[in-house]
Amino acid sequence: MPNSLPETARSLPIAIVRAREGVMAPVRDMLSATGLTEQQWRVLRVLSECGPMDSTSLADRASLLFPSLTRIGTTLNKSGLVTQTRDSTDRRKQIVAITPAGQQIIDRHADQAALIIESYKARLGDRNYETLLDLLALLDPGRPG
Repeated sequence: MPNSLPETARSLPIAIVRAREGVMAPVRDMLSATGLTEQQWRVLRVLSECGPMDSTSLADRASLLFPSLTRIGTTLNKSGLVTQTRDSTDRRKQIVAITPAGQQIIDRHADQAALIIESYKARLGDRNYETLLDLLALLDPGRPG
């Protein structure tokens, strides 16, 4: 029986892991100056971009499991980077918002983050960069359609 598996050099899961490591290396370098983890940065970025939101939506937008977000939110709250309050209409929901201190971290590193993105675009070309994002979105299990 012939082996139907592709060579590891052409394996999508392995290629995505390798690409992720290549994409994240400069981001990790940037984050080393902030004291934030990748996951904490994602939470702050989502809140900065989208505004206050419930924990379930935040976990989804930041690509985190809910229990991980709970732990990360507690850490960010204790650090004064986010606030966590109960929803006024549904007390079961928790609303998370970025604080001015959290926004300052995003603002201080926005130019560096933009340069990192520009380096990806320079390497891929603008069109390939956008195409890659579109193709990856097709693999997103949370994406409608």
